[in-house]
Amino acid sequence: MKISGTGSAIPKKIVTNEMLAEFLDTSDEWIRTRTGVHSRHVISDERLEDLAIEAAEKALENAGLEAEDLDFIICSNVVNEYVTPQLSCIIQGGIGATCPCIDINCACAGFIHALEIAESFYKSGRVNNVLIVCAEEPTRMTDWSDRRTCVLFGDGAGAAVLTPGDKIRSIKLSASSATDKLWQYRPLHPTPYINKEEVDMPLQMKGQEVFKFAVKAASKDISRTLKEAGLSAEDIDHYLLHQANIRIINAIQEYLEQPKEKFPVNIEDHGNSSSSCCPILLDECNRKGLLKPGDLMVMSAFGAGFVSGAVLFEW
Repeated sequence: MKISGTGSAIPKKIVTNEMLAEFLDTSDEWIRTRTGVHSRHVISDERLEDLAIEAAEKALENAGLEAEDLDFIICSNVVNEYVTPQLSCIIQGGIGATCPCIDINCACAGFIHALEIAESFYKSGRVNNVLIVCAEEPTRMTDWSDRRTCVLFGDGAGAAVLTPGDKIRSIKLSASSATDKLWQYRPLHPTPYINKEEVDMPLQMKGQEVFKFAVKAASKDISRTLKEAGLSAEDIDHYLLHQANIRIINAIQEYLEQPKEKFPVNIEDHGNSSSSCCPILLDECNRKGLLKPGDLMVMSAFGAGFVSGAVLFEW
């Protein structure tokens, strides 16, 4: 397949580091040097599904397609206000599509996993046009009194439309069970038969261990995609990495021994918006005219699970 259109939508509320310092024991300098984040967009009076629908509509317009042209919708989402119905069904109705749709939860690596699903369905002859939407509100998962986590995240939605083609050269996915490094526990409603303690717990993260995993997994995934495509790191025009932490991005860049100019970033203004990071960054690069026909790109993401993945594709 090939990516024929991109779109994104972000909340209008901007929360700067200086605003966080008003109620947290932190500062702009403390946050910037450790994360690379200066501000983030945070959902206030919007609903996540509205951002998802807006991103989807922009991607369809950018691709020159209508909702009725779609054969499949994949939505990547970790948490939203609905337990059911699935967010992809809400998006389907919002844009006026009638095709099948599914949700996936692969944390921050959701976009890469969705690309693999779309490519597999296309190669099986089941679909031609696929819409991928990544919609996330991780700011609703964090403890806003914990400066180690809440300063990292922002909300948003990113989308991409895939159409027939052979531009996806290689996709590699990985998983390594480590559920005690990055997790959130959410209790369900009680029943008369539950006799175990359940605690409502915000997002928990062991930062150093996540950092080590992220650098190792991303470097390995990227190397595997390059090898399968018969290319070297020097052959790639752009590396679009999950915007988790500027230190992680810099470490991967140093591992690949490639110039920083090949690594576009938006973490300073967005923070980590989970699986929507990659499609939002891709959309920004697309609309700024940074991507030229024939450009080779590698996209890499990693998240809770742990899960990770990388894709090498031609623009």
